[in-house]
Amino acid sequence: PSFQAMESEISAAFDSGGPEDVLSRAFKLAVTREDICTLQPLGWLNDRIMNFYMGLLVERSKKEGYPAVYAFNTFFYSKLSSTSHKGVKKWTKGVDIFKHDVILVPIHLRIHWTLLVIDLREKTIKYFDSLGQKGDHICETVLKYLEEESKEKRNIELTASEWTLHSMGTEEIPQQNNGSDCGVFVCKFADFISRDKPIIFTPEHMPYFRRKMVWEIIHQQLL
Repeated sequence: PSFQAMESEISAAFDSGGPEDVLSRAFKLAVTREDICTLQPLGWLNDRIMNFYMGLLVERSKKEGYPAVYAFNTFFYSKLSSTSHKGVKKWTKGVDIFKHDVILVPIHLRIHWTLLVIDLREKTIKYFDSLGQKGDHICETVLKYLEEESKEKRNIELTASEWTLHSMGTEEIPQQNNGSDCGVFVCKFADFISRDKPIIFTPEHMPYFRRKMVWEIIHQQLL
């Protein structure tokens, strides 16, 4: 589609119609205009936008040439941290998460989005925070989950000492320069990682990424 056609479509998604209008349906989610409007400048992305975008990344990973990606939804970590493995073991019913290359765990910390990434090929757990906070305890919680999931689902003991846990530093990944872009940062960290690409974007890309995500969600297709 032409750039102009895309631009007018994105503007229409924000402006023409009621907040309850459903603009996209997939992954057992219905995204409304109200949800899409969180992608306007300085909007705070909600769970539905985050989970829909993770769904798009997983869908893309089924194509040839991409690492196999699994994504937990945004409610997974808070449930895990409050109930341990037994509270979430049904979440992977019928799925062997260990058959994937990369597992994405978007995390909602009250008013801030962060991302945890498990790379099963490298045996690493990395924490990405666009405000530069450390998440070592979050990495440990998830490693414990992986140990229990492995034992329970495939009867294999993980060797914790073989795993590297790391909170990404402010010099390793771009940092947000406002109080509202954390959700977009998480989506784009996940986008680049799920293509095995180095993270090279900057805070200046955020307005462009927001508009691009509107088009991608409406069309259920990553550009």
